[in-house]
Amino acid sequence: MPFWRSPISTTDVARSGLRPAWPAARDGQVWWTEDRPDEGGRTTIVRRAADGTRRELLAAPWCARTRVHEYGGRPYTVTPAGEVVFCNLADQRLYLGHDDPVPLTPADDGSRYADLLVRDGRVWCVRERHHDGKVTRAVVSFPLDRPGDPREHVTGADFYAFPTLSPDGRHLACVCWSHPRMPWHGTELRVTRLADGVSWTVAGGPSESVLAPQWKDDGHLYLVSERSGWWNLHEVPVAGGPCRALYPAEEEFAGPLWRLGGLPYGVLGDGRLAVLHGRGDLRLGVLDPGSGLLRDLDVPCKGWDPALAVDGGDLVGVGYGPTAPRTVLRVDTATGKAETLARDAGRLPDRALLPSPRAVELPGRDGRRVQAHLYPPTAGEPGTLPPYVVFVHGGPTAHAGTALDLEKALLTSRGIGVLDVDYGGSTGYGRAYRELLRGRWGVVDVEDVVAAAEWLASEVLADPGRVAVRGRSAGGWTVMAACCRSGVFAGGVSYYGISALAPLNAHTHDFESRYVEWLVGPEDPELYAQREPLALVGGVSCPMLLLQGLDDPAVPPEQSEAFADALAERGVPCTYLAFEGESHGFRRTETVATALAAELAFYQQIFS
Repeated sequence: MPFWRSPISTTDVARSGLRPAWPAARDGQVWWTEDRPDEGGRTTIVRRAADGTRRELLAAPWCARTRVHEYGGRPYTVTPAGEVVFCNLADQRLYLGHDDPVPLTPADDGSRYADLLVRDGRVWCVRERHHDGKVTRAVVSFPLDRPGDPREHVTGADFYAFPTLSPDGRHLACVCWSHPRMPWHGTELRVTRLADGVSWTVAGGPSESVLAPQWKDDGHLYLVSERSGWWNLHEVPVAGGPCRALYPAEEEFAGPLWRLGGLPYGVLGDGRLAVLHGRGDLRLGVLDPGSGLLRDLDVPCKGWDPALAVDGGDLVGVGYGPTAPRTVLRVDTATGKAETLARDAGRLPDRALLPSPRAVELPGRDGRRVQAHLYPPTAGEPGTLPPYVVFVHGGPTAHAGTALDLEKALLTSRGIGVLDVDYGGSTGYGRAYRELLRGRWGVVDVEDVVAAAEWLASEVLADPGRVAVRGRSAGGWTVMAACCRSGVFAGGVSYYGISALAPLNAHTHDFESRYVEWLVGPEDPELYAQREPLALVGGVSCPMLLLQGLDDPAVPPEQSEAFADALAERGVPCTYLAFEGESHGFRRTETVATALAAELAFYQQIFS
């Protein structure tokens, strides 16, 4: 089948990646970050003044990005005077100011910083320190007016997040957890009295994930707790006592803590809460914590990033929709009026070319229902069944959102459909659905994406001989494993995927260094050989495309290289493309365009 021409090019997709994120708001001013794909993928900070004037605060080569947990998070905060404190990618030091930034933290001591806030003349944050082959973390503070050594306030756990000071400045609350848990397995909310350093646990534990504490007053905290099986909002006394659910619902009010610094709700000036809630995508509402009444706001966004900022009665966030680019919006919570402050750049295609997602439930193994979104092609050859690509998200503790994605439009506008699968283990559907993957990574996820391909054929939506599978990171693992275990796919595309478990355990970064224990089990050569794609590579009979960044600290390049070599030894067609200077997630315009062009050529070859 000849591919239909499309006005959407790989360069259009690559240049659309400004990725506005991490809004902050104060006294009518709004800040956010934007990527610059044409400048090596660096990240800058943009400020919109109260009069509507916009200014890019950081010129090249400054890059506001933190490497804490390697996935980073919010790289800046705003002082009461409206100045920025940011983490610079190159040296990971904190700097104050934008025209001539002044360093606030020591040089060359192996430290990284995230979850920043400014209070009482100090910068408070999570510090991650790499020293003598060890990684330690603590909640620390620095003087804001001069460079100085850190003052440690909370230590002892392996990980920290969400440091926040009480209104009177006497207590510090934060979330912590330790290996082998991930933050969606179990965390503790602890409060420290700053006068003497005494700490105590307020909520959470080994099997309860608590997130996002914010102070209601000096004696009470809001938090998101999963004690009901869903991340719901609660209120808890600081001195200890029962948590009160503010709005019990089989919905999520937060997402998994992959990156630090985002808050999925905010305390408005009148005491109400601006909240995000739902299944899968999160919609925006206002909750009265006293009455429990929740009112959704009629705004032009289907979903929102879990990072809200409030300024009196206004909230600022990054919203999105299937046909709307990621947009920084300011919403008046009294009237519901939304003002657009910035959009992801790039030439937006004709709306008729953009795919419209349809939520579907697929029959999986053992009677489970698999969540997915179907994106039918917007072009094609009449009278023929189209090819499809099954998308597999990363994480694996994550989910497939319905934000406008030009990578999908690149395919659908050429007559190729997309089925984006939230396999068992995905977030957005409660803890029970997420824990389907416990000890069964490489089984449940594979079964679900294979079931997705079979469903496309059984529903007469796709040509059964022309269904491919594609994924990134943990999604790349699932792609490789599915191609090893099933002959249903015509080809597989893996971006920086995982192929072998023991080398991953030995060489990946600290944050995920024990994750495989939960996903598969303690290191066992026999068990690992039953799961990992590299050991099962003899089952692959379809062509594969592997793409990898050579500076990837999360999934080392050896993972893709070893799988490519094993395929070549067996005579299986495989293309391996490696990119200098790219990490875990491609950022540069030329890299993204080259990778997508290779992917399109691959589909054209296997679907023709």
